[in-house]
Amino acid sequence: MKKLFAFLAVIGMLSIGSNTVFAQENENVAEEATQTEQVVEETPAVETTAAAVEEPAAEAPKGIHKQIKAKFIEGGAIFMSFVLMALIFGLALCIERIIYLNLASTNTKKLLQNIENALNDGGVEAAKEVCRNTRGPIASIFYQGLDRFDEGIEVVEKSVISYGSVQMGLLEKGLTWISLFIALAPMLGFMGTVIGMIDAFDSIQAMGTISATAVAGGIKLALITTVSGLIVAIILQVFYNYIVSKIDGIVNNMEDASISLLDILVKFNMKK
Repeated sequence: MKKLFAFLAVIGMLSIGSNTVFAQENENVAEEATQTEQVVEETPAVETTAAAVEEPAAEAPKGIHKQIKAKFIEGGAIFMSFVLMALIFGLALCIERIIYLNLASTNTKKLLQNIENALNDGGVEAAKEVCRNTRGPIASIFYQGLDRFDEGIEVVEKSVISYGSVQMGLLEKGLTWISLFIALAPMLGFMGTVIGMIDAFDSIQAMGTISATAVAGGIKLALITTVSGLIVAIILQVFYNYIVSKIDGIVNNMEDASISLLDILVKFNMKK
């Protein structure tokens, strides 16, 4: 009986211990399941938050034309319109001068060779015909000199110098207006800035207190016109310097070719 009772007691203790172990395991499993559900429930919120944070960064940046348009509106339509007009008129004059100067460029060596050959073959009239058929100020100067060949070399030289000055004036036509727009653009920008600063201080006076936000915003908007004017002046200044260098090159070729023409005429006169 004692052995049976002890056996039953051991079996009962083992069964109780196993039930306790299974109960603990079930509790652990239940806790893990609960934690997993909580993580799963919290994950969308984290992802949503991350997505919400990444949404502004994922926005495509504005195009350069949209940014320029926004700054144009912020700077004030009145003064920004004046600056824009200075840019448009200045660029129009620059483009016109560049086209004119490119058309005025001439291959002087080829022209002089053709004139020399025409003089030897057909005389002065044939050389004048070559100048008529050639485009550019150098050919026009040569024609004026050849047209007075009968009056002597000295008269030809004076005619070439005088008509060279006329052609130089035609080459430099419009440069004063380009210079005006170069100076006018930043001046308009500064005027817009000063007026914007006055408006900012009027706002401060109306509020009665100094607000850093109001002051900073007003100054930023006022300075946009200055920046725009300076950018316009820089652009036009680059074109202006290119045009001036182009004119200098044409004038140098003109003077060199005129000396060569006089030498050719002297040789031709000696052959006669």
